[in-house]
Amino acid sequence: MRLPGLVVSLVILFLPAQVVSNPSYFVINQPAKGTQWANGQTNYATWTQGLGQGISAFDVELARISTDGLLFVARNVPSSLPSLPITLTDVPAGDDYFLLFINSTHGLMYSMSPRFSILPAGQTASNASSNQPPAANKGQQLLATVTLSGAPNPTNTFAYTFAPTAGARKAWSMGGAGAAIIGVVASLWTIW
Repeated sequence: MRLPGLVVSLVILFLPAQVVSNPSYFVINQPAKGTQWANGQTNYATWTQGLGQGISAFDVELARISTDGLLFVARNVPSSLPSLPITLTDVPAGDDYFLLFINSTHGLMYSMSPRFSILPAGQTASNASSNQPPAANKGQQLLATVTLSGAPNPTNTFAYTFAPTAGARKAWSMGGAGAAIIGVVASLWTIW
């Protein structure tokens, strides 16, 4: 009678440690809070990847709060790149945009930028730093400039797809402790 209570207690005790062990895979440096991107200009998304994450590629989406929908920016972006240049063309102006780094295959969110604005064509962004290419480390280079146009539309495809990199999509892993707990729970469940 007390066995199911013990199993539930063990799951509640150990599972949260597995869920929160990797709270953030990337820190999105640009766009930062209050950044302005402008239509007709190239803007640079920059990031810092956490150590030991094992993520070699990710997908980038642009989300807007006031309208439901996403702009699919780039797929399979190599995490080793110093930045991703994004040229905006006819993207609706607004102050409620977020850049998302995700694994669209599994639906896993790696990181989300702070809220930023997109200005109409002809206006100049007040923060010139997001319009300047970042310094690349030795051996790094920008592979492509992504051109993004139009309003959010969830039926569109990604504006640019990078070639797959070795190990770009990792299988989900719970680690040794998580797998052991699941195994014990499953074994006890079948015995019960």
